[in-house]
Amino acid sequence: MKTIFLPDKVNTIIRTLQAAGHEAYAVGGCVRDSLLGRIPEDWDITTSAKPEEVKALFAHTVDTGIAHGTVTIMLDHEGFEVTTYRIDGEYEDARHPKQVEFTPLLSLDLQRRDFTINAMAYNDKEGVIDLFGGIKDMQNRVIRCVGDANERFDEDALRIMRAVRFCAQLDFAIAPDTLAAIASHAEELSRISAERIRVELTKLLLSEHPERLLTAQETRLTAVFLPEFDRMLATTQENPHHIYDVGMHTIHALSYIAARTNTAKTGADANPPLPSLADSDHTLASLSKKDQTVLRYAILLHDCAKPETKSTDSDGRAHFYGHDCHGADLAEKILRRLKFDNDTIRAVSHLVGMHDTRYADSGKSVRARTVRRAISRIGAEYLPLLFLLQEADLNAQNPALLPDKLRQLDEARRMAEKILSEKQCVCLKDLAVNGSDLIALGVKPGREIGRILAELLDYVIEYPEKNNREELLAQADQIMRMPPKMPLPKPNPIQYM
Repeated sequence: MKTIFLPDKVNTIIRTLQAAGHEAYAVGGCVRDSLLGRIPEDWDITTSAKPEEVKALFAHTVDTGIAHGTVTIMLDHEGFEVTTYRIDGEYEDARHPKQVEFTPLLSLDLQRRDFTINAMAYNDKEGVIDLFGGIKDMQNRVIRCVGDANERFDEDALRIMRAVRFCAQLDFAIAPDTLAAIASHAEELSRISAERIRVELTKLLLSEHPERLLTAQETRLTAVFLPEFDRMLATTQENPHHIYDVGMHTIHALSYIAARTNTAKTGADANPPLPSLADSDHTLASLSKKDQTVLRYAILLHDCAKPETKSTDSDGRAHFYGHDCHGADLAEKILRRLKFDNDTIRAVSHLVGMHDTRYADSGKSVRARTVRRAISRIGAEYLPLLFLLQEADLNAQNPALLPDKLRQLDEARRMAEKILSEKQCVCLKDLAVNGSDLIALGVKPGREIGRILAELLDYVIEYPEKNNREELLAQADQIMRMPPKMPLPKPNPIQYM
């Protein structure tokens, strides 16, 4: 175990409380993470002092949870939660106690906590206080409830999800008695708000081991909050492109992107399938947490509609026609059920709808016009995430067919970078003419302007060198003279698998 170094401000709070005759410790996740060599996200402090006694010792405090004994102390605009030792009363909604009782005993406060690894306290004077075997469980890489697991989950059903989330974040196993209690309490998760479940699921997916979603499925948790995943695991893929069922394909895709993300951040050599695919390292390392969340959910849901779109031909080969479009709609429904914000819903569902875009026929080279057309449909702002989604998708398919697919994806990625860096026209705002130019040409305002601009965009995507005002106005004049039923010839559409 690592040595714990308390931040100066945390030490200041603890020593101030001790100097006034009170006990005080850093407690919970910050102690756990410090002992594991991880950087704590925040530092919580527990004390024998009552809330009013805490407030009397510090100049700037906020009553963030005064009814439950929590006061936030502000030091140089940074907040630290300080909570009085307490015993929780009866839980009325599988989440919150009806009332709490303050206690002078640290042991009773630690006893009410969820897992042994979260039930440790520390200060520089006394060292680590570990009454329930948290250090031993960390050494054995085990998640175990404090005391009786059934009682802990009866008190707060969200702890069920937290157990699986810690399992994914720390790469720990769940102790057999705790695992059995999770399975027996699975239905109680339905009493927990969608927002709370979303937070835990997101942390699991963003972890280095998103494959632990299988633990949630094996203990019947996904049947409560993501039944679509259960159906994906039950959907086989009798198709030469795949060697896994839909659910396991999704798990392998999530595991792939998690490993690539870790590699990108650490700089370690992960032996990417093609050397040039290492270019995506920079994109992965620079993604915001928001974009990482969008990417992981897009991977999770990219094939969510395959169960409902599966068909089998006379040769016994499975097909999933339209699963991308149907998947976009289903992903939106799932994310709304989980109470996601509109921006995330829009981005994920769009990526799901676009994920099956292909840039060339099998064995053939990628063409620039096909990539330009893809960018026009997808939107340049979504391309980095889409390419990462497709990279993960391909690496979870049949490895025998992987080299050619990865070559094409890499060609498309590089070609897209070139097209965008050269500012080639891929959308209406990049056209050298606009609606006002067409009105001046004699086009009446209305739908006809939109139709002609769309035709001009098709023309420029096919011939990018033609994007100048003179040539486009001449082309627009030709379009105006054509019968409405005779649109300009278009290049071959983007190919789909």
